[in-house]
Amino acid sequence: MRRINLFVISLLVALPAGAQIYQWRDAEGRVHYSDTPPAGENATTLRSAVTPTVQPGKDAATGTGAGGSAEAAKPETLAERDLAFRQRRAEAAEAAAKAEQERQQSAQRQRDCEQARNQLVALESGQRLARFNRDGEREALGDEGRADEIARTQKFVESACR
Repeated sequence: MRRINLFVISLLVALPAGAQIYQWRDAEGRVHYSDTPPAGENATTLRSAVTPTVQPGKDAATGTGAGGSAEAAKPETLAERDLAFRQRRAEAAEAAAKAEQERQQSAQRQRDCEQARNQLVALESGQRLARFNRDGEREALGDEGRADEIARTQKFVESACR
């Protein structure tokens, strides 16, 4: 029962939204608004019962595109609308993929920056460090090698951590 009442109320509320609205002035100069035109008065229609819809890129008065050709005035077919929808959907998917790729690249840059900063802190701490040479053997990093590594890491931090 409640659903029926709610349905009827929503229909009654929606009825005035589709009605025409008229405006006129009476003999005393007061402005009146009504959904019915007055008898013998010159009334202006403020809103029609059916409002015309204008497609994007078309003129409201003629329904034609910027060129004003009769070809543009023809309504789009279902296939044309479907093609336009698919193109918009593909563009949106492409934009989303690009945004996701940029987000991943930004996250990777942040990880690289954090790792380089940690490496720089370790290099500047003075603790003994070792690295593996080309033969896979471990060799201690001397003072000269540490200074070179600090300079290289600082350059990387300056360029990657902007």
